[in-house]
Amino acid sequence: VQLQASGGGLVQVGGSLRLSCTASGPIFVGTGMGWFRQAPGKEREFAAGIRWSDNFAFYANSVKGRFAISRDDAKNTVYLQMNSLQPEDTAVYYCAVTMRSIMPVVHTMYESWGLGTQVTVSS
Repeated sequence: VQLQASGGGLVQVGGSLRLSCTASGPIFVGTGMGWFRQAPGKEREFAAGIRWSDNFAFYANSVKGRFAISRDDAKNTVYLQMNSLQPEDTAVYYCAVTMRSIMPVVHTMYESWGLGTQVTVSS
């Protein structure tokens, strides 16, 4: 499956964005999906994940309470709602799926990466 993240943009501190992850085929493959982000000069880091079987959602400490991951089966889409955005949230955001039996937080355990979407938070 080929994934595509979209919905990024330029937003002021405290603002919100909703990212979407769509696919060329069925998106709900494997065990679940993760949203990752990568800032210039930094490693790709986990932001949020969702397990398909029970919609269990989990988050990095840095975004907990501000970001929310959800799914829309009818639209074959996964969303990342981002609120109270801060300059440190500036990054390219990616979605990917994992085939592992448990939900990892390491990007090397995910696959089907597509092009990311740029999120820029200005102060």
